[in-house]
Order: sequence, then C-alpha cells, then structure tokens
Amino acid sequence: MNLTDSLWWREAIIYQVYPRSFLDTSGDGVGDLSGITTKLDYIVGLGVDIVWISPFFKSPMKDFGYDVSDYCDVDPLFGTLADFDQLIAKAHGLGLKIMIDQVLSHTAEEHPWFAESRKSGDNPKADWYVWADPRPDGNPPNNWLSVFGGSSWQWDSRRKQYFLHNFLASQPDMNFHNPEVQQAHLDNLRFWLARGVDGVRMDACNFHFHDLELRSNPPALTRDTATVTDVNPYGMQAHVYDKTRPENIDYLKKIRTLLDEFGAIAIGEVGADDALAVMADYTADGDKLHLAYSFNLLTPEFSARHIRTQVEQFEARVKGGWASWSVGNHDSVRVMTRWGGAEPSPALAKVVLAMQLSLKGTPCLYQGDELALTEADVPYELLQDPYGITFWPEFKGRDGCRTPMPWTADAPNAGFTTGKAWLPVDPAHIAQAASRQEVDPDSTLNAARRLIAWRRGQPQLTRGDIVFFDAPEPVLALRRDLAGHAGLLAVFNLGPNAASFSWPEARGATTLPGHGLNGDVAAGVVTLPPFGAWFGTAQG
Repeated sequence: MNLTDSLWWREAIIYQVYPRSFLDTSGDGVGDLSGITTKLDYIVGLGVDIVWISPFFKSPMKDFGYDVSDYCDVDPLFGTLADFDQLIAKAHGLGLKIMIDQVLSHTAEEHPWFAESRKSGDNPKADWYVWADPRPDGNPPNNWLSVFGGSSWQWDSRRKQYFLHNFLASQPDMNFHNPEVQQAHLDNLRFWLARGVDGVRMDACNFHFHDLELRSNPPALTRDTATVTDVNPYGMQAHVYDKTRPENIDYLKKIRTLLDEFGAIAIGEVGADDALAVMADYTADGDKLHLAYSFNLLTPEFSARHIRTQVEQFEARVKGGWASWSVGNHDSVRVMTRWGGAEPSPALAKVVLAMQLSLKGTPCLYQGDELALTEADVPYELLQDPYGITFWPEFKGRDGCRTPMPWTADAPNAGFTTGKAWLPVDPAHIAQAASRQEVDPDSTLNAARRLIAWRRGQPQLTRGDIVFFDAPEPVLALRRDLAGHAGLLAVFNLGPNAASFSWPEARGATTLPGHGLNGDVAAGVVTLPPFGAWFGTAQG
C-alpha cells in the first residue's frame, strides 16, 4: 500500500476493535486501551492497515460508550489519555493507522451540555438540543419513533417540553441547526486529530439534522425488515423527516475540510430507508466522507443475487464515491451464524472473507470473524444490551456478537480477563481461540492471513472496476479490471454443495495460486467444492 497516495485508503483493510471485549489488562472484566496496545502485533499480523476502535470516551455506559459525556477524555474504564497516546505511538510504529468512533448526533444525558440545556429555555445552551412543546393534548409533537423502541420524544419536567432521542431516552439528540453545536463537534474532532488520529468512523452519520417543522413521518410503503427487526415498529415508517436531511451534506463538507487539514479520513455508518443512495450522496465528489457503509450486507439474506445487487446498485449511483463492504460488526449477529446457521462450516468463513476482499471497496473486518466465531447465546439474566432487553425474546439484542475475544484456550475466560468478564465467554469459542488457531496451518485465522497477504499482490482487487456475470445460485462470479493488468476473474460458491457452471470468460484463463482456496477450471467450466472459490486471469 502506497501511503503517499492520497487514495491509499482505497487499498486498505479496516479491522474493527470493540474495546470492551478485546482484552482486559486491569482485571475488572472489561477490555481496555492497554489491551488493544498489547494485541497490536496480532492485528498487524493479519495484514490489515486501519484499526477502528469503538467508543472509549467518558460515558455512563447506558449504551456502552455510544452515549458520550465528555468527547475529549478517556473513560477510566478503558484507561487514560496517556494510554491512548501509547496506543497511537505503537500503532504508528507498526505501520497501522488508528480510526476512532465519533458519536455526534447525540450525547449522554449526563453531558454538561445537556445539563445546562435542560435548565431553562433561555440559557446559553437552551437550543443545543432538540426541544419541542407538547401538542394541546399533551402528546409529543409528532409520530417519530426511536430505533430502540417507543416514541423518540421524552418529557422533561424541568423545561416542561419534550426532547428528541433517536436511540435511548438517555441519549438526547443535538440540534445541528445551531452553528455553535456544529463548531463544538468540529473542535472535538480537532482535539483527536491533533493527537495523531488518522481517521474517524462517523456513527449514525445521517442522524445529525432533523426537520425544523417537525413534520410526522409517513408510513413506509414497504416495511423494512432487512435492517430493522420485524418486532420493532421503527421499520413501519418512512424516515424522511427525522434523519437524512439535506442540511447534513454541508456539514459533512465542513468535517471533510477539517480532516483534509490533517490528512485524515472518515467512514460513515448509514442506516437509511435507501442506504445505497445515501452512501453515494455522502461519498460523491470527494468533498464529504471518504467512504461509507450500510447494513445491506449485515442482514440475514445471504445469496449471490443479494450481494451482486448491493454492489451494482451502489456503483450505478456512486458518482465517484467509494464504499466499505462489511459483513460483520458490533451491531449485527455474527456472520457465521447469520449466514451459516446453527452449525456453520469453517469453510464458510474463508469463502466469505475471500468474497469480501474481492468486492470493489474497502473491506471492514470485525474482531473475531477471522476466528470464525459464531453468535454467542447469552441468557436473559446476563444480557447487558438495552436494545435486546426491550425486544426480548424475539430479538436478543447485540450482546451475542460482543462477547469476549478468546485468546488462550487453556486460560480462565479464554485469556480475556483475570476477573469476571462483563459478558460471558461462549464455551463454543474456546476451541476457536487464537492460541489454537495459531498452530493450525488450516485454521481460519491462518487462512485469513494468507488471503489478505495474497490480495496485496493483486492490484485489480484493490483499485479495479467491477462487473458481475450471471451464474446459478449460490455462485457469485465477477471480474475486476485495472488498466495495465489482465482482467482478474473470481468465482465463489456460497453454498454447502459442490457447484460447477460453464463460464465463457474463464476459457483459456490462467489459474492464480497462493490464496489457499481450491476451485478449478477446465475448458471454460468452473468447478467449485462446497464454500470454494477460484481466481484466475482472463486471456487477452
């Protein structure tokens, strides 16, 4: 990867660390910044380039750090600013970039800004949050719903008004129509950029602005059950007034100007009714976000058709922007369970990663997916996630993908902590601990390392254009083209049964070795074992 290239991030691979569950060095049962620093050698050994760290800022932890009470300090649970500086220094010494979460749309109820805002309607920060009078009958001003359940309006007895919260009631939304709010967040960003941060992941980046007229959302023409569980009424609305407002475009441009000053990058999380269109809007023209991702590949739907559709639709709308394709993160059921079912084959992890590394865009990997971890079954009495507690039992929340990383199979808590882990280590994960996979050349961990290293030698996969070809389900066939290089062909069998199909593009192709997957081609017929793949260079 050429770090002097202004588009270096297009060749990069992101690895997400959820710090609460990565490694605990203090013995309190919660992962910390020193734990990340300790394991940076493991991360760099994967071959990734950017480490995205989920929130570690001061917080009451009602939403586990996504409710910030001080944007410019580390919560003692995770360590100190000095610990963060040490993490940055070691990462940079290893050639890794550090990306941190930024949760701008809302704060914690305990944030001093909100404490002042709720005192009265005429104090200096009275308009820093979204306040509204009740309707004559006392009801909220409109029908907006919270992602986490119920109305997105919470009554406050101090101001005798409602305040907006798109998530928990303890996460009041900020009023980005106020220029002071915009500047305050730019100042917070500058604080971290000046400390050496290389990039930011913008949480809920299309939630910053709301409709000033507070118009009610219309019903959804088609209910969103792909990205919103069907037990949550949030998916029954078309969210045209409570988020993804046009004013956000100009604010993202301000953020980009600041990032460019430091040579830093931004990736945006987009949860929207038409997420692909928003991703395209937010990454177009090189003056807003560098790249964006949605939940479109974080859904239960797993088919070649679905994956092809998401990429093709983004490419059709992109106007020069760039996507990040993710199949796992801290908000989604682990991909091995979501796409593989109750007893997934380890081969699934390998072919999914190979597929993800072959799409046009910057791959984002989630901690533990390189170990092929499955979704943990956390019993109700041990649940921590308020989202899951609200919608239990049909929706169990996000704890199952957030359980601790298993480092050492024969150590208590799989080497995650010497104390009581904040979430239990899944017993099924112990057999997949990194210590065991390190010594197994056929493990998913070592397969991931091989694939990532091999990809670096294929510039078509990092910079090339992409086109898909018709193939029988569950086969995904594509070609990546880059000027000056032969076309790179890739075929993936996303199913548990062997598959073969005739592909004229593959006639005369040269098979590419070194990736560790075992598909074959002869006379234009591609033959793939269960969860297999084949790569080759096209003739001519």
